[in-house]
Amino acid sequence: MAVVGTGLIGTSVGLAVSRHGVTVHLVDRDETAARTAAALGAGVLDAPRGPVDLAVLAVPPSQLGPVLAEQQLRGLARAYTDVASVKSAPERHVLAGLADASSYVGGHPLAGREKSGPLAARAGLFEDRSWVLTPSEATSRETLNRALEMISLCGAVPVLMGSREHDAAVALTSHVPHVLASLMAARLQHAPREASRLAGQGLRDVTRIAAGDARLWGDILRSNAAAVAGVLREVQADLADVLAALTELSAAPADGGAPGLDGVVGLLDRGIAGMSAIQGRGGAPAAGPVRLRVALGDRPGELARLLASLADLGVGADDVTPRSSGGTGLDVELAVAALTAEDVRRRLVRDGFASADPADGPAQQRAAAGGVLTGATP
Repeated sequence: MAVVGTGLIGTSVGLAVSRHGVTVHLVDRDETAARTAAALGAGVLDAPRGPVDLAVLAVPPSQLGPVLAEQQLRGLARAYTDVASVKSAPERHVLAGLADASSYVGGHPLAGREKSGPLAARAGLFEDRSWVLTPSEATSRETLNRALEMISLCGAVPVLMGSREHDAAVALTSHVPHVLASLMAARLQHAPREASRLAGQGLRDVTRIAAGDARLWGDILRSNAAAVAGVLREVQADLADVLAALTELSAAPADGGAPGLDGVVGLLDRGIAGMSAIQGRGGAPAAGPVRLRVALGDRPGELARLLASLADLGVGADDVTPRSSGGTGLDVELAVAALTAEDVRRRLVRDGFASADPADGPAQQRAAAGGVLTGATP
């Protein structure tokens, strides 16, 4: 394989497939980035002696066409895919300028971090994440199969979509959320000291992704401007309604009624319904939260350690229900969103809360450092 562009995603692809024994040739105009990726174990800097099976182009959407044409002319690979989060416009430009359109299939892994660069890369970044492929009418079966094999090596789940459907979906689920996070974070630039002292997890959750690379995100928003603008117009209408309701509430007498409150509560209820609608994987609504049973034993401080372990995954004290273990220790039941349940399971294992199959029962095994994950019931 070859990876062109050794930032977060490109280096993570190299790390993921290299662990399966695949030779990955790293290509980047930034020599320091390429050397850093190679030093991490993502691949080698040597040029391949002949065409590789597949080249992954990890470059911004606006650069995809020129880079793909350059590498195809060079004869780098037999098949090409990319990781850009916008597909329609780049696909049009790519197909118009390619000598062999059958060797290209668009791709987009639904994984990332708020950090950028090769040092932020992780071999497990794509595990259990959706990876969209947008084959065109010209894409050959051989090209599609090579991309599918690479996705499998990365531990991701392939999803086939049209490029327009993809761009409309990511405008709602990725691009507009980044804009909203940036708008909220921008309010903090000149915040008074008192406000910064009161900043809690909720604010960090809302603004976390605003730390992404501004130039890259500018390129993404430019490439998907129409779809993003459409969603933002709907958000603008909702915001205008909430603003009008709050203005009405602020002018209401303290001992009077609460005109406008129904509108505010209605929006909050719609937000809860929207969260429920995305909890299931593959777009299927979840019936409710996933419940995980963890045996903490009787060691002092284990519950505090558990909460500290899961804090950055959005699990807090409100999500924990103590249960009797039938002995001297304590069991707890965690109610977590289906979308993050697998991440919670991995964290519990990593931090000494060893996992056990639900069929094994709560007393099947206990880790010396902590408790046992004993069940998962939707």
